[in-house]
Amino acid sequence: MEKMVEQGLLYDFYGELLTPHQRKIYEDAVYNDLSPSEIAQEQGISRQGIHDLIKRCNGILEGYEKKLHLVARFNEIKSKVQEMNALAEDDSVGQEQLRREIKNLSDEILKAL
Repeated sequence: MEKMVEQGLLYDFYGELLTPHQRKIYEDAVYNDLSPSEIAQEQGISRQGIHDLIKRCNGILEGYEKKLHLVARFNEIKSKVQEMNALAEDDSVGQEQLRREIKNLSDEILKAL
């Protein structure tokens, strides 16, 4: 399940950089949960060709992430915002401490951008 979420995030960030043909095959495999045999029959190419194309797309998307780190930054910022939300809901945190921690977290978010 985690691998599918990762693939989905990579595709959300970098999918537009794939060719239309690659996007169609990748969407059928990842989002529509079609088997390589089903996609191959629909596209009129071999099952092995579909398997190779999906593997190549994964490599392309992972390559973009290694260079650009957009998904990593997104996850880091999301985590910091979740921490801020938890702090806002914590009644045991004093107002001064809350200000200090939110300031630290917002500085970390700005640094990640």
